[in-house]
Amino acid sequence: MTDKKNEDYVVRMSDNAYKTGDRSPFGSMSPSGKPYGNGSGGSTLSSSVSKLDNSPMISILAYCASSISMTVVNKYVVSGQHWNVNFLYLAIQAMVGTGAITACKQFGLIKALAPFESERAKKWFPISVLLVSMIYTGAKALQYLSVPVYTIFKNLTIIVIAYGEVLWFGGSVTPLSLVSFGLMVVSSVVAAWADIQSAIAGDFGTASSSDAVSTLNAGYAWMGMNVFCSASYLLSMRKVIKKMNFKDWDSMYYNNLLTIPVLLVLGLLTEDWSSANLARNFPPELRVRMGVGIVYSGLAAIFISYCSAWCIRVTSSTTYSMVGALNKLPIAISGLIFFSAPVTFGSVSAIAIGFVSGIIYALARVKQSSAAKDSLPMTRIPMSASSQSNKDAIS
Repeated sequence: MTDKKNEDYVVRMSDNAYKTGDRSPFGSMSPSGKPYGNGSGGSTLSSSVSKLDNSPMISILAYCASSISMTVVNKYVVSGQHWNVNFLYLAIQAMVGTGAITACKQFGLIKALAPFESERAKKWFPISVLLVSMIYTGAKALQYLSVPVYTIFKNLTIIVIAYGEVLWFGGSVTPLSLVSFGLMVVSSVVAAWADIQSAIAGDFGTASSSDAVSTLNAGYAWMGMNVFCSASYLLSMRKVIKKMNFKDWDSMYYNNLLTIPVLLVLGLLTEDWSSANLARNFPPELRVRMGVGIVYSGLAAIFISYCSAWCIRVTSSTTYSMVGALNKLPIAISGLIFFSAPVTFGSVSAIAIGFVSGIIYALARVKQSSAAKDSLPMTRIPMSASSQSNKDAIS
């Protein structure tokens, strides 16, 4: 369980996180520290790997694929008719993530990882609790809402975070940002209206339109809680990560590890983990596919963080911001394709407005960043990769 489960907030690296000639976090080195390959064949292989490793297009496609697949897989797992074990699902994700990070450290793919210490754990534990609230409310919202509507409403988190930045860190909101915020609100209203109209028309296949509307209302309630939980988590993590001087993999490792006991305790207290209920949640005909999906979702957060760092290293944070904005469109469309969400004028309009609002917000952030670079003083205080990551993670 890292910075991303159902969310599009991930660990992101700064433009200067990798200097010229540096390799990605998972370097092209063997566990022994020697380059892979030997002789001319090894040289050819090394050259091919280097081309892929430094390809902007490949890095962008990898980031988009990992982000889209994460949302689709999460929606698939939690969409069962009898699904009611979200804490168990998230606990398994956290275990898979912890195991993956530990394995990467053992094999030398992660060069440095802060060891587990009780004092660090005490300071980081409140952040893990906020993370649990964020991903649990996100999972519940995704259970009741379609992927397009979930993606559109997720944009509202940006507004809350932006004003949290103003209150906590002395940030500012530009006029262009306000325009994007207005469009985000409009797209959310249009999406909700389109969904309610589809529910009344019986497009959701439920017994009655009132049941469908009740399901949507529950989804909107969980979505509202998720917006504030997400903003609280990201803003709080930014403050704590500076105090603890955590690097990117450190925060991911502690997030995964410390959420496991929280999720297990909450699951045992609030969910039915009996064999009969687990059989209903994981029907025999779908058990293998759901198991693969759960394991993949735990690994996907690692993939997303890596692909984010890779994309910024071979392109720039400006390009990455635009990719993040453009990526909202295929995520929303994937919901229409894979889960047969109703395709109406309202739903398409909401996706289009949300897409435009994302682009405008990305442009506003780029413009604001450029203005900050051009302003006095001419020298900038160095910022650690983890601090820059969390600053970028809310953009």
